[in-house]
Amino acid sequence: MTETPNRLERRKARTRGALIAAAQGFIARGELNAPIAEITQAADVGMGSFYNHFESREQLFQAAVDGALELLGIYLDSLTDVAADPAEAFTRSFRIAGRLFRLQPELSRVLIHSGPELITSPHGLGPRAARDIEAGVVAGYFRVSDIQLSLALVAGALLGMGQLLLEQPERSDVEAVDQMAYGVLLALGVSDADARDLCARSLPPMSDVPSVDGASE
Repeated sequence: MTETPNRLERRKARTRGALIAAAQGFIARGELNAPIAEITQAADVGMGSFYNHFESREQLFQAAVDGALELLGIYLDSLTDVAADPAEAFTRSFRIAGRLFRLQPELSRVLIHSGPELITSPHGLGPRAARDIEAGVVAGYFRVSDIQLSLALVAGALLGMGQLLLEQPERSDVEAVDQMAYGVLLALGVSDADARDLCARSLPPMSDVPSVDGASE
């Protein structure tokens, strides 16, 4: 029996999703040179199915990183108060993203192994952070002259802190994240008093935490 167009599209989407989820697992483990055969085996799909969706392992891994970044970006958007000022929105997103290193370590490892993608990708955290930094400059909260350099500073701080949290389970994630957020705010030109106030504000409940397999915790 010939599949209907809708059913065929759903099957294709499931196959593509399985490949991306498998690739995210390999990226999280740092296995960036995994053979395509191992990836398709982990995804439980045939080798031919791989080439129906991707031209190369590199293209798949790019889609996997973009997917993880966008997943995290959408989650942060869901917890952002649209009425918040840019400095509060930026600080909240940074503090929530930092806490996810412990709440969702596999997703976090994908981010760490993505490296510069966090800054240059049009998906996920980078564009949102750049938006909030620029809005903060316009509103007079941040005093920076180069948005991209500021974004590189923020991304480096987040990834470096995340690596420490994953490697040092005895370290308090809440204390580390809020301390790093405070330092980042100072670097962006926020006063000491305002930075302390922003980092002390309550965060929304972090339910339905995203994971790289599309499920939630």
